Amino acid sequence: MQGIKIGVRKVGAKFDIILLAISGYVDTTTCQELTRTVQELTQEGNIQFITDLGSVTYISSAGWGVFMGEIKGIREQGGDIKVVHMNPEVFEVFEMLEFNRILNYYDSVEEAINEFDLLRGLDIVQSNLNSTNAKKSGLDSNTITETAPGVAVAFSNEKMQVSDFPLVEKIKRIILDNPFLSLSEIKQTLNSNQYGQVKIGWLKLRSILKSLNLETKEKRYRYYRSR
Repeated sequence: MQGIKIGVRKVGAKFDIILLAISGYVDTTTCQELTRTVQELTQEGNIQFITDLGSVTYISSAGWGVFMGEIKGIREQGGDIKVVHMNPEVFEVFEMLEFNRILNYYDSVEEAINEFDLLRGLDIVQSNLNSTNAKKSGLDSNTITETAPGVAVAFSNEKMQVSDFPLVEKIKRIILDNPFLSLSEIKQTLNSNQYGQVKIGWLKLRSILKSLNLETKEKRYRYYRSR
């Protein structure tokens, strides 16, 4: 039975986001290595983490406890831990233990990177263009920054379209436009041309709304009134 492997690299527009690529399993016998890695990186001044669990076969409650133990201090410093690429078995435990109320999760590394960069005020545009396509679009190839395999971030002087927003920001925008929409209507709006024809399942949408504390119309209305 394999143990744990942890790959560390810096990604994002400013290369100040830590991408932890974890493989194997995370339980009481291996979580100490993960704790040590996160703590060492935090002590070096890193406070923004994306944890890629795409190659993780199992995470116990002790494994999830690593993130729970570190996230408070990281958020107090203005950072966060975001989770991506959970397989169905890992996601089932994640939801069962209700960690989705604490940790934000995303379908891709690209989405999590863009969420970090957007919230910091960086004007970014998602792109899978190579340098040739970038030039055709009027962008110099030097403006394309490789962040992770298959991911590129291009700086743009133009205002972002709502279709370019990360998924969480799209949902917030929809709620701010109309806080009384049902889940079905939010799904339909996400699937419109304006929002980039995003297709999302009921489970994912409901979980995102729960993580944002916006799972009911009453809460969405309070959020709308507070902005």
